Amino acid sequence: MARMITRFAAPLALAAMLSGCALAVRHPSVAELKYNPGRYQDKTVSVDGVVTSSWGIPLLPFKLYKVDDGTGELTVVSQSGRVPTRGAHVRVKGKVSEVATFGGRSIGLHLEQRDLDFKRR
Repeated sequence: MARMITRFAAPLALAAMLSGCALAVRHPSVAELKYNPGRYQDKTVSVDGVVTSSWGIPLLPFKLYKVDDGTGELTVVSQSGRVPTRGAHVRVKGKVSEVATFGGRSIGLHLEQRDLDFKRR
C-alpha cells in the first residue's frame, strides 16, 4: 500500500511544483495582456521590447513610455526619474493596471513600472 501511494505521490508532487513555477514566471506577450487583461489585473509581469516613444511633463511626478515586444505596444507609467529613450531595448517589470473597463473592453491598459533593465542588442 505504501509503495502504491509513493508511486502516485511523486508524479503529483512534480506536477504541482512545475505548475507553481509556471505561475511564478509571468512573462506574457503584450498581445496576451491586451487580449486577456483581467487575468493579469494587479499582477506583476515583465515585458521585453523596444521603446517606441517616451514623454513626460516637467513638475509632474510620472513619465510615460511605450514598449513594443513585436506583438503590440503597451504603455508604461514610471514614477522614477529614469525613463528610457526611443529605440532602447528594455525589460520592464511592473503591475498591470487599467483606467477603466467599458463594454467589456479595457481602457487605458498600462504597466506601473517597478523595475527597469536595459538590454544589450
